[in-house]
Amino acid sequence: MRPVTFSKMEFSHSSLFGYIEDLQELTIIERPVRRSLKTPEEIERLTVDEELSDIERAVYLLSSGQDIQGTSVVANLPVLMRQNPAETLRRVLPKIREVLHVAGVEMQLTAAVSFLTVLQEESVSIHTYSHSFLHIILQNLEHRDAGVSSAWLETLLAVIEALPKETVRHEILNPLVSKAQLSQTLQSRLVSCKIMGKVANKFEAHVMKREVLPLVKSLCQDVEYEVRTCMCRQLEHVARGIGTELTKTVVLPELVELARDEGSSVRLAAFETLVNLLDMFDADDRSQTVLPLVKSFCEKSFKADESILVSLSFHLGKLCNGLYGIFTPEQHLRFLEFYKKLSTLGLQQENGHNDNQLHLQTLEQEKKYISVRKNCAYNFPAMIVFVDPKNFHLELYSIFFCLCHDPEVPVRYTMAISFFEVAKLLNSDVYTIHKELVTLLQDESLEVLDALVGHLPEILELMTNGGENNGSESKLLSIPDLIPALTTAEQRAATSLKWRTHEKLLQKYACLPHIISSDQIYYRFLHRMLTIILTNNVLPVQKAAARTLCVYLRYNRKQEQRHEVIQKLIEQLGQGKSYWNRLRFLDTCEFIMELFSKSFFCKYFFLPVLELTHDPVANVRMKLCCLLPKVKSTLKIPTDKHLLQQLELCIRKLLCQEKDKDVLTIVKRTVLELDRMEISVDAEQLEKEKQKNEGRSTNINDKMFEKKRRDSKTSSVLAKSINLSISGSSSGTSAGKEEKKSKLVRSQSFSTQVLHPKYSNIDKCPNKSSATGYTSSVPGIGKSCMLSFSDDSFRTHSAGNSGNAAFPSSCSRNLFNSADQKNNGNKESQARRMSIKNRKSNS
Repeated sequence: MRPVTFSKMEFSHSSLFGYIEDLQELTIIERPVRRSLKTPEEIERLTVDEELSDIERAVYLLSSGQDIQGTSVVANLPVLMRQNPAETLRRVLPKIREVLHVAGVEMQLTAAVSFLTVLQEESVSIHTYSHSFLHIILQNLEHRDAGVSSAWLETLLAVIEALPKETVRHEILNPLVSKAQLSQTLQSRLVSCKIMGKVANKFEAHVMKREVLPLVKSLCQDVEYEVRTCMCRQLEHVARGIGTELTKTVVLPELVELARDEGSSVRLAAFETLVNLLDMFDADDRSQTVLPLVKSFCEKSFKADESILVSLSFHLGKLCNGLYGIFTPEQHLRFLEFYKKLSTLGLQQENGHNDNQLHLQTLEQEKKYISVRKNCAYNFPAMIVFVDPKNFHLELYSIFFCLCHDPEVPVRYTMAISFFEVAKLLNSDVYTIHKELVTLLQDESLEVLDALVGHLPEILELMTNGGENNGSESKLLSIPDLIPALTTAEQRAATSLKWRTHEKLLQKYACLPHIISSDQIYYRFLHRMLTIILTNNVLPVQKAAARTLCVYLRYNRKQEQRHEVIQKLIEQLGQGKSYWNRLRFLDTCEFIMELFSKSFFCKYFFLPVLELTHDPVANVRMKLCCLLPKVKSTLKIPTDKHLLQQLELCIRKLLCQEKDKDVLTIVKRTVLELDRMEISVDAEQLEKEKQKNEGRSTNINDKMFEKKRRDSKTSSVLAKSINLSISGSSSGTSAGKEEKKSKLVRSQSFSTQVLHPKYSNIDKCPNKSSATGYTSSVPGIGKSCMLSFSDDSFRTHSAGNSGNAAFPSSCSRNLFNSADQKNNGNKESQARRMSIKNRKSNS
């Protein structure tokens, strides 16, 4: 490291002052580190006897420990309640109640959360909870810190839902009468407003009318606008609890009065509550009371009360559809024009010049206008319903175009989210928004692309089918820019740092076989997926590309293209130089087993997968061993008997030759799993082989019987001729010896050929199988060849069909070969007998 030469540095007064400030900041940062170190005395005070039980330790820390230790005990309260609720309630909870009187903010917040957790976990009955915890919650409800008070209020509101009605009435509602008075603090009255909204659904209408509604009216007319605003927002819950009749006579008048309040926040709360309660008002109330108020809000929003503009734009869709039945055509058009005006608020008009009524906006105004246009994008599907989808192109397409091309990302993002809903509503007219789909796919913001991709398969399917009721007139072939837009979107996501968007995009592109042709996928997307697998460095992205590639391969019906892709997968991934590529090959094979048939995998990928047992990298062999059970499940017997043998051979080699301990552990575990697996049997193929073996056995038996009959006839004729012509001659003696010799040869040929050399030591087969820990559990394979061959049924030529069915084909072939050799021996002996007969006749 070179020393700094200060002689070459020029210091001015300002720069030197800046360096001194930096040094001071460093010292400030360092001070807390020094202060955090504990002295031996402090460590001694924080040390607790390890022999104390959990309850005793908690009591000790709450009594004489420091604040941080007490906070830890309070945070651990749910655990103590699960382990020993009785002792915790008797000894720990009273200490917590004492400590909370003087506790700091952190312990108070922790206690509010712990009390709520105990309630949610139902560690004790609700009666016990209300008796032990409710009073502590109510005592801390009006804490001087607003955050602490809010935390305890959230806990209380959750408790109210679980408490019995009578407990709520006596413990909460009755004290609420005094807490809601003007003489109480502002915070106390705000808490009372929220409790009013929560208890509204706990009591009958007559109880609410007698005990709750007077308090509600009082709080709606409070002198503080914060209290009026808070109570106004709770009127929706109160109205749901008291029913439509009392809502019309009590709540609606209060809302009308609050809608004309001098405070803008009060008017905003009244407007939002009116919109949310539209379904509780009848047609007369809507037309005579609600509609005039809404019209007044809309008129004032641009002139004198812009504070309500954002809220009005957010609720406009719900408002228009809620009042749809009472609108006159003129009012309908008026609200539609109002929506259009909001949708372009703060933008240049279509004719290219600025609206004269809009002045140079401040930054705060600009943010407000962006929020308004974003809300208009959110309400766009509702406005389609308002104007009827048939009138979309005439009434709303221009607004749709503007929102999709809005200069602000939040607006376009919202349009991308609602694009699927728009496409569903348009149905057969979905072709009108093809260009906007391409525009959003090519959007420069990946946030917009991510929002659109969420429902991309459904959107493309709607556009392919031209809606639910349309035929094949509207197809994606009419959008020449769609495929370039899809490829551009993928490339832009690939070059960004947002790999989750790229992964999501690749997963959704698996829908393309249902959208575009196989050739388009092959030339524009399939090879791109292979490139991503080979070059991308993010594992989830590689896996997503591998699965999508397998989907493309699944729907590709051209054999040449299929074979080319399969060859590239094997050569570039399975036999690739990088071990990372070979790992991805195993991932791809897993997807192939999921998407393709078992025979397809066995035909193209079974042996390339097994070749990786010789891979020099332990991680590859380890992943392969974990995959072997799935590989074995693709086999069918007897069709894939040779592949099963290869699998067994690979496992034996791994058991005998593997040197890596981790791999060997997984191999042994895999062997046990493989041994428990049952291989599926191809019943049809098994039946064919059975019939074929039965046919062969029948033909052989018939031939053997016919030859035996001929041999016995020939022997009797020879015996007669020999006895008549030359009884006791020397030539007859030699003929008898030849006949005995032929019989001996025939007998030896049959007995040795039935027992094939492969099974000459048949008792050793089971031992070899068990030594490897892997035996075939399929009927008719392996174990079937372990039957005894010394049984008398195998010495005769008339064996039963059931016996043939139980043997594998190799055993049957051995029997057939032995029978053929026996027949050859019969032919030789017959020829010898004929020659003896001829010599006799000549003599």
